[in-house]
Amino acid sequence: MATCDMCGNDYDKAFTLTQGEKSGTFDSFECAIHAFAPSCGHCGCRILGHGVESGQGMYCCAHCAEASGVQGLTDRVQ
Repeated sequence: MATCDMCGNDYDKAFTLTQGEKSGTFDSFECAIHAFAPSCGHCGCRILGHGVESGQGMYCCAHCAEASGVQGLTDRVQ
């Protein structure tokens, strides 16, 4: 069994996730998300989708980007 790097659980179905040079072993997607997903620069929630990005940071949505002073970002193309 492998041990989850996030919570320490020994689990027979653990998996390894690699992103560039960063790698970790996890027992669930929840633990992997806490270790790998970026946080919104405004509200702090984990960004699980595409989010929005500016030179100032990453945000979960255009609303949070705007609340942080970023102008011109939208959540979808219209």
